[in-house]
Amino acid sequence: MRVLLRISSEEQDLPGLGQRACRDNRTVIYQRLPRLFADLELAHGDGRFPRLFRSLVKADLLILDDWGPDRLTAGQRRDLMEIVEDRHDRGSILITSQLPVAAWHDVIGEPTFADAILDRLVHNAHRLELDGPSLRRSSDPTEIVDEGHGA
Repeated sequence: MRVLLRISSEEQDLPGLGQRACRDNRTVIYQRLPRLFADLELAHGDGRFPRLFRSLVKADLLILDDWGPDRLTAGQRRDLMEIVEDRHDRGSILITSQLPVAAWHDVIGEPTFADAILDRLVHNAHRLELDGPSLRRSSDPTEIVDEGHGA
């Protein structure tokens, strides 16, 4: 499994990375983590979980956007562990986060799960830590955009 951990305040090029993988005949799933966890919780209740889980595991590239800053619940930890474990050596995962990787252990919460998940994700990862001004701009050209460089 190849993992690309991308730490940035902007994810504007994620659609381009996914589109490129599609042009290379790869299957791609893009999910914001908060939405994915909500979908997984519903799927557990209505019987769709096996099908949803299978699709997440089978994709060549799984893009997980917006990692953190909220701590994971016990159910989210279990689901993430299962996804990461079953994708191991089957496909790539691209994770974006505004948090440094050193803070991810705290986001996962439970030390045993955190160690297991991060060992599988970070061990063979290609890490790109990006820094720079925000690419998001207001539609009002006179508005000043706070780029996080202040207090």
